[in-house]
Amino acid sequence: MNNIELITQKIFSIEFLNENLAKWKNNKETIVFTNGCFDIIHLGHIKYLAQAASLGSKLIIGLNSDASVKRLKGNDRPINNQYARSFVLAALFMVDAVIIFEEDTPEILIKNISPDILVKGGDYEEKNIVGAEFVKNNGGEIQIISFIEGYSTTKIINKKNK
Repeated sequence: MNNIELITQKIFSIEFLNENLAKWKNNKETIVFTNGCFDIIHLGHIKYLAQAASLGSKLIIGLNSDASVKRLKGNDRPINNQYARSFVLAALFMVDAVIIFEEDTPEILIKNISPDILVKGGDYEEKNIVGAEFVKNNGGEIQIISFIEGYSTTKIINKKNK
């Protein structure tokens, strides 16, 4: 199998995700879930994902679809389409699965996955994290990872436009 195929295999449909989830949970893997737009991958994203992955044995990323990003961030976004964004994320060694979701929030996906650990960035408080209550009610935990100052997609875009 070549490297392109190895990367592509980590971009999951919901059916393929469910098959793998069953195997992973049966093997007592610790499932970590996070989500986002991940429009222009930068140092902050990489360190965040590395920290998230270190919390368990399988890292699943819920990726906002192009339509979802546009609704959340405006008509000029995303910069990179969902295929490109999912491929870049899947190429990272610490990522086990990427799944694109169409909704504005990953609530349905979180309920489907029922992760052991739900991770969000430092700009969130637990009370504002979609799916946090569900995860905790099912025995999981919430982890908030501090941001690395100075890194954001918006700052990169704004710097480019100056």
